[in-house]
Amino acid sequence: MAKPLLRWAGSKEQLVAKLVSYWKEDMQRYVEPFAGSARLFFRLEPEDAILGDINEDLIATYCEVRDNAAEVHSCLCGMENNSEKYYEVRGIDPEGLGRAERAARFIYLNRFCFNGLYRTNLQGAFNVPYGGERSGSLPTLERLADVGALLKRATIVCGDFAETIADVESDDFVYLDPPFSVSERRVFRQYDAADFCQEDLDRLRQALEEMNDKGTQFLLSYDDSEEGRRLAEGFLKQEVQTRRNIAGFSGSRRTAKELLISNAAI
Repeated sequence: MAKPLLRWAGSKEQLVAKLVSYWKEDMQRYVEPFAGSARLFFRLEPEDAILGDINEDLIATYCEVRDNAAEVHSCLCGMENNSEKYYEVRGIDPEGLGRAERAARFIYLNRFCFNGLYRTNLQGAFNVPYGGERSGSLPTLERLADVGALLKRATIVCGDFAETIADVESDDFVYLDPPFSVSERRVFRQYDAADFCQEDLDRLRQALEEMNDKGTQFLLSYDDSEEGRRLAEGFLKQEVQTRRNIAGFSGSRRTAKELLISNAAI
């Protein structure tokens, strides 16, 4: 079982044991339109998959690790974990880098930034502060190669969730883990470009109905909220407990409920 390459706010690490029960061995293809760290993909290791996300840097990194893990690792070598190096790397304009260097920069910042957040300023520049020296270590060449081998099984696409799932079929399995957009309270978003609004939630609900009409099995994880319950209307739902960081600090956690919404029983 491979571990995800990236840290990601909102990762379903705590729920993955429950999520895997929705996957059946006779399913032909795994589809994840909000990939992030692709935690469930790496747990299941499906033979055929589609991974999509709106985050261009994320998708470019996955593609480069898939195609050129050794060169990405070479670029990572010598990149030390300290605040001086972190802010130096963060200040580099990625537009001036080659593909492997750009992927290495993304992996480095993801590993050592504060709590695995992805956030950009109005100019689109990554602006998350340094997370300290206890953020783990950079991936070895062996790990990058293992991740790359699994990613070779997937078609990797950059785009809106609706594009990723447009051509799903009845024997596919679609897992959706969108950013939360809870109107009654502030909920942390993974990255600015993916903030969900009511229009997006309406499109997501329509997508669920269309997949159900096709006979495509889906699983959606969402905050236990009024919006989540609207998404679940007419489908099966399971309430699960998880723990979330308060204000992003790993030492301050609270128990929260999420809904697992599906059109098929486990």
